[in-house]
Amino acid sequence: MNCSEGIDTRQVDELYINLDPIQAGGRLTTDAMKAVIAYGDGYSVCDNCVKPFRLDHISKPPLAEFHRDLAEFLNMDVARLVPGARRGFQAVAGAIVKPGDPVLLTAYSHYTEFLSVEQSRGMPFEIPADESHVITPDAAADRIEEVIRTTGKTPALMFVEHVDYQYGNLHPVADLTRVAHQYDIPVLCNGAYTVGIMDVKGKELGADFLTGSGHKSMAAPAPSGVLATTDEWADKVFRTTGVKGDLTGRTFGIKEVEMMGCTLMGVTSVGMMASFPHVKRRVKEFDTQVRYANQIVDALLSIEGTKVQSGYPRMHTLTRMNTIDSFDKVAKTHKKRGFFLTSALRERGITGILAGSTRVWKFNSYGINKEQAEHVSKSFIEIAEREGLPLSG
Repeated sequence: MNCSEGIDTRQVDELYINLDPIQAGGRLTTDAMKAVIAYGDGYSVCDNCVKPFRLDHISKPPLAEFHRDLAEFLNMDVARLVPGARRGFQAVAGAIVKPGDPVLLTAYSHYTEFLSVEQSRGMPFEIPADESHVITPDAAADRIEEVIRTTGKTPALMFVEHVDYQYGNLHPVADLTRVAHQYDIPVLCNGAYTVGIMDVKGKELGADFLTGSGHKSMAAPAPSGVLATTDEWADKVFRTTGVKGDLTGRTFGIKEVEMMGCTLMGVTSVGMMASFPHVKRRVKEFDTQVRYANQIVDALLSIEGTKVQSGYPRMHTLTRMNTIDSFDKVAKTHKKRGFFLTSALRERGITGILAGSTRVWKFNSYGINKEQAEHVSKSFIEIAEREGLPLSG
């Protein structure tokens, strides 16, 4: 079955347990699927757009109310929909970073955070991680002092990861923001792997800005996301246009400069809104999801030579494994080489791990149920036994 000539129908999540690290939290709900069909046309949400002609003022569909609900859900004052968390980084950096300003990132910051600093002509400086792959308050304080000493400037902004994409570790954001605020440095908390997955309260974390990814963690179509801030910063990052055409005298109402006017036109905004009630419920069940992730990790650790490189026990469902001394030993002589593992998993209805990976690889079990967790755990052990790998215990 094809969508059209040359475009196959995608049935990954219908046919498999999908452990892809970046796809797990973005699977659409049934309601979002309906929204995709109903609002797929480019400017579909503009049917009832009237003055002041801005997305967060549209009442039908109820996007204005959705913006307010999002801010409340995130424990922030103001929220805007953006085309992915990266556009939130871009908006904040564009609003407050001036050329030559030092900006703090971390050893695990996403590349798009660096690009947002580069686009603003700021100077990026990284906070190193400790041996447990965690960014600590002491490391942040030391780096701030070093940057001030070497540049003569206080950093204009600090990016921190709530959960990083490399190890899936939960970082002490509240402690990190407390340090930054002692130097009057505003903090952007990157919640791409937590907003919509965990119950995230921005003000409790001390965040001045909080970003989330709709397509990564909020069961929304891509590209979508959210940028939320406090009243202290809203007028700056959501400033409205003040320019005027020199020949025509045209002005542009209350369009927001960093948002480039409206942001999500159509299926992305309504799809995100359609999944929102489900997202609000599912964040309350995160502990259960972490338990399933630990069940899978425990099964893997029962295979001799296997290590977990993420923090353990797991506090998030995104996990980085090291199987150099287990599955990779099999790959060296197996006729399928490194592809034997993903092939064996696929035979058991499991997909999403990078094909050919037997050394260091990641999985994200978010969204699975009890039976699926048991099946995945059992499958790894069965594959190990079939390939003659010893089990501990």
